[in-house]
Parts: sequence; structure tokens; C-alpha cells
Amino acid sequence: MAKLLKKGWLIPLFVLALVIGACAPKETVKVKPIENKPEVVEVSNPSGDLAPLAERVTVTIAEDGAASGAGFYIATEKGYFADYNIDVKFAQFNNSDEMLPALAAGEVDIAGGVSTASFFNAIAQGIDVKIIADKGHNNEGKSYFSFVIGNHMVDEIKEYKDFKGKKIGVSSRNSIDGYIYQEMLKHAGLTEDDVEFVLMSDFGSMLGAIDGGAIDAALNIEPLITTGVESGFHVRFGDTTDYAPESQIALVLGSPNFMNVEQEVSLRFMIAYLKGVRDYNDAFIKGEGLDEVIEIMMKHTAMKDAEMWKKVYVTGLDPDGKMFIDDIHKQYDSYKANGAIRGDVDFDKAIDTSITEKALEIIGLYDRD
Repeated sequence: MAKLLKKGWLIPLFVLALVIGACAPKETVKVKPIENKPEVVEVSNPSGDLAPLAERVTVTIAEDGAASGAGFYIATEKGYFADYNIDVKFAQFNNSDEMLPALAAGEVDIAGGVSTASFFNAIAQGIDVKIIADKGHNNEGKSYFSFVIGNHMVDEIKEYKDFKGKKIGVSSRNSIDGYIYQEMLKHAGLTEDDVEFVLMSDFGSMLGAIDGGAIDAALNIEPLITTGVESGFHVRFGDTTDYAPESQIALVLGSPNFMNVEQEVSLRFMIAYLKGVRDYNDAFIKGEGLDEVIEIMMKHTAMKDAEMWKKVYVTGLDPDGKMFIDDIHKQYDSYKANGAIRGDVDFDKAIDTSITEKALEIIGLYDRD
């Protein structure tokens, strides 16, 4: 215990407490489904593109304070949703097993999903949700979800092939975590028999385990990666984009009713969302309006330290909402090869980028220069 205190263990514990607190169950917000084909106002146009809806409507988003929800938070705080006469409500669920049926039933309009075998199984078994836009990927060279190694390994692990014989902590098997782990092994020319997989469902517990030598490396996530580096628990090793440059980690999901019936609302919602994502990219990639965006992120997420926001490798969010669709298929195939998928997913039905594409026709592509 003295060693942990000396090395600043209280700091990551505090950060972990904030992360856990953000995921605490809250009462689910349910709203009456939006009426079909709402009218639009022809006289006032604060957005500068599409006219607002004639009557104010509420869109419910299943979001738990994850950093990948930045587009929702920024669009809310900067009034982009309000420009179209849209209110948003954030609802939290205990787990995706509760969230996906609510989304399919229209009790929730928009949600965030993470690539897992259970997610694809739900779709294969008849849960009708639409995958519509990017909600999280790794930025090249600055992955927010990447490997770290213990200080006791810095002289021993110099290349990926040096993971051979080492104990590696990973939070889950048939999920984006396990997929990235397997991609790293392929890149290193190793098999699962060459390393020791250590299942550790709690990212925070990886800090103490790697510092104490119980594991040699871990696939961890921000802000715990930066916290661990600053506290002397581990060091970054390489970058996920070295071997999985197009890993699609999280997805924006839409209810079928919201996407197919309420297109006057969903189109305006998507435009506002993309405006929020573009402000996020302006801030963290271009350095424009950074302080304002950090204030918004601190309000809506568990990380309340403005300076830490400037240090962490932030979640990648495509300013045009584009996903790595080929990688979604590749992840699904990986889980199926592991025997974790029951049934088949019709991706032509499950992936629907039509609203995102219509939004881009109106606001144009993002200036990445």
C-alpha cells in the first residue's frame, strides 16, 4: 500500500471513480414517439441551411457520458439542435441488453454502440437497429485505445514480436478489445499460444496489476493511459494504428422509426450532430476553440480536469460521420470464427448511412486542411 501511495495510486483511483460514476445506472427516460411528418417553419432559419421544425420535438439519446458522445454534447450546448427546434434528452441504461430493445421499439431514438459479439447477435436475432455513423475510432499515431507496457518491460519489449511469452491484460474476448488484441498478434507474427492472455474486465485494475508485475502489458483506454503514464505505472507502447489503422470502435445507432419515418427530424438531427463533431475536430485536431469545447466535455463527461483534456489522446470522430465499414464486417467475421456469433447479420439492412449522406449534401464535406 505504501508503494501505491508513493507512486500516486490515489490519482488513477480518483479518475477511475469518476469513470465508474459516469456509468452508474440512472432512470431511463422514455418519451412519446415523434408524430409522423412534422411541419417545418418557412420564415425563420437560424441554422442557415434547413428551416426548423414548426413544433418543438424531443429526441432521446442513450448516452452514458462517454467521451465519444462529444458530437451530441457540443451540438446541445452550442444550440445546433435548438436551431432546428429539436430538444434532446439523454437516457442511461444498465447495459446494451436493455438499450437495444428500447432503441428498436422507438423508446430511444439514437444510441451509441460498441462492436461486440453480443451486439451483432442481438441484430442477428431480430433486434432492428440501424448503424448510421461513426462514434469512435483511433486517430493515426494517437490512439485512445492502445497497448501499454510495465516499466519492468521497457528494456525487454522493443518490438511487437517481443510480446512473446508475456502476460497481457485485455478487458474482454469477443469484442473490439479482443479483436484489436488478435490483430496485434497477427502483426507481431505471434499466435495466442505464444502469449498469456489475462482477462481483466476493469481497465482501472490494470494499472495496479502492471505496476506490480502481475501482467507485463495491457490494452487500456484513455484517460487511464495518460494517468498511468504520469503516475509512473506504465508507458505507451506503439500505437493501435500500427496494425489496425481502421478499427471501428463505436457506432451511432438509430431506431428504425426515427430513420425511416421521421426523416424531417432525423436529417436535421444528423446535420446538428455533424456540426458538433466538426467543432470537436476543430478543437482537438486544429486547436481552434479548444477551451470552449473542453468546457463542454467537462460538463458532460467524468473527466473534469481541463489540463488532462489537453494531454490525453482523444477519441477519433469523423467530421463527415464516415465509418470503416469494411472493418465492421471484419470484426463480425472474427467473432464468428471464434464461435461467438449465433445466426447471420444482413449488413445491407443493418447499415444505413442514407441520412448521413443527405446531411453531407446539405452542409458539404469537412475541410480537413
